[in-house]
Amino acid sequence: MTQPAFPIHDPVASPQCGSDLSAAEVAVLEGEIRALAKEKDAVILAHNYQLPEVQRIADHVGDSLGLAVIGKQVPQRTILFCGVHFMAESAKILAPDKRVLLPNLSAGCSLADSITAESLEDWKARYPDHAVVTYVNSTAEVKALSDICCTSANAASVVRSLPQKKILFTPDKNLGKWVAAKVPQKEVVVYDGCCPIHDVLRAANVNRVKAAKPEAVIIAHPECRADVVEIADEVCSTTAMLSAVERHPQARTFIVATEHGIVYQLKKKFPQKEFIVADGCIGCRMHCPYMKMIDLVMVRDALKRGKHEIEVPADVAEGARRALERMIAVPRDA
Repeated sequence: MTQPAFPIHDPVASPQCGSDLSAAEVAVLEGEIRALAKEKDAVILAHNYQLPEVQRIADHVGDSLGLAVIGKQVPQRTILFCGVHFMAESAKILAPDKRVLLPNLSAGCSLADSITAESLEDWKARYPDHAVVTYVNSTAEVKALSDICCTSANAASVVRSLPQKKILFTPDKNLGKWVAAKVPQKEVVVYDGCCPIHDVLRAANVNRVKAAKPEAVIIAHPECRADVVEIADEVCSTTAMLSAVERHPQARTFIVATEHGIVYQLKKKFPQKEFIVADGCIGCRMHCPYMKMIDLVMVRDALKRGKHEIEVPADVAEGARRALERMIAVPRDA
């Protein structure tokens, strides 16, 4: 059997690898994409969990809200968002006069799908005197029904900043419980949603990895369960994980409890460090299929054909924008 000229990569088996495109194919596509982006006056944004070759071609890589804010600030009139649907929606909400493209409309989010506008209205009726704080990992319709949004980085600050003592936190129960522990002076009712990629991880998995690397520093995303958060040395958002590594200059090995796509950015910035995915099976559990649904061919075709353009109804966008802008105005250490 003839061997391929370039190795085929499995993004699940190796977090630092990408799709099965050869190096030659990647190079050709990169050239086409850069030329098209210039021609179409487009900025390419990629989430930390995207395939490595998609992160490499992006003008900016980061977390969902940070990228949406960048999309609003940059001069380009088209935003090509390599992420999932709610992220492209947020970019459109914050930059309504720009064209926002999502290369693959099938790129959804299980956490965002765990709450609908109808279910949030039911919960608001059950807790009428509670301020609604909604994680940005949600649809535009859910954001529009909320008092304020939050990210994993500023969730505690947002809750702390509100005058109300009673909070309804949606939709991530693990992040909500973490916030409740951080802000004990508030009464936080937590909606029963979760990110299955983070929720599947158990402390037993992490401890098994830690046993093999006892000197390792554990960094966990607050979407993880409480038992994982409790044993972590650092609990932070994906973007903050980069600075978390800097806080441990003597450490060589880090156990990372979040979707394995972040390992590419961590290794890129800290090539001398070792990063191990916390599930103990090289990312097979910490693998979000939605975040791996965009490849370079889709990026090229989206730019070439203007697909798929994201639209948000004006009334929904107005309410969602209000919730997002209220969040952006909250000081990080509030």
